[in-house]
Amino acid sequence: MKLLLTSILTFVLTVGFGQGVQKKNPIDFLPKGYVLVEQIKGDLNKDGSDDCVLVIKGTDKSKFVTDEYRGRLDRNRRGILVLFHKKGGYALVLKNYSCFSSENEDGGVYFAPELSLEIKKGNLYVSYAHGRYGYWEYTFRFQHSDFELIGYDDSDNHGPVVNSETSINFSTRKKIVKENTNYDAESGEEVFRTTVTKIHQDKLIRLSLIKDFDELDMYNY
Repeated sequence: MKLLLTSILTFVLTVGFGQGVQKKNPIDFLPKGYVLVEQIKGDLNKDGSDDCVLVIKGTDKSKFVTDEYRGRLDRNRRGILVLFHKKGGYALVLKNYSCFSSENEDGGVYFAPELSLEIKKGNLYVSYAHGRYGYWEYTFRFQHSDFELIGYDDSDNHGPVVNSETSINFSTRKKIVKENTNYDAESGEEVFRTTVTKIHQDKLIRLSLIKDFDELDMYNY
């Protein structure tokens, strides 16, 4: 029994949980009932090798709806798979099948925010662009066997004029808010008042556990 437990522990320390199965083609990790939306590559664990992120989407026919103005819409949610490149193939290190809403949500008087993902300087960026209303972006880093939220940035705009900008660094627990005080400003004429505060965060948010990005309220910090 002691020998068996030692062997199991050695295996876990060597390959990690969820990293035992390797496949040469990232697409082979697609779960049943999902299709590929986007595939991006970049180094996420700083080993000099390109890893792979897959944005996936469900295909449940019951999630299709008929909109009065836009017709038949696919409201299946989207998810994410993160694969680390290993010698001989890829290994799954993170899965979250439904953390992103569909691209066909109701945007009210405007279109729904546009989701995009990017790998840069070893971090994973999840961004939402909302046209003339601004954007918001989440920064994740691989640590503690998951991708943890280490940063958040947003810009609240009125057309080309920036109303406010927020930047949160969860590693240093610092929040910076810049608010435009020139209410008659045109683009480039903004006058910002900057406020810096410390935030209280016991545990970092883990990407694998996010149920819905739309419900992440960064204004609570």
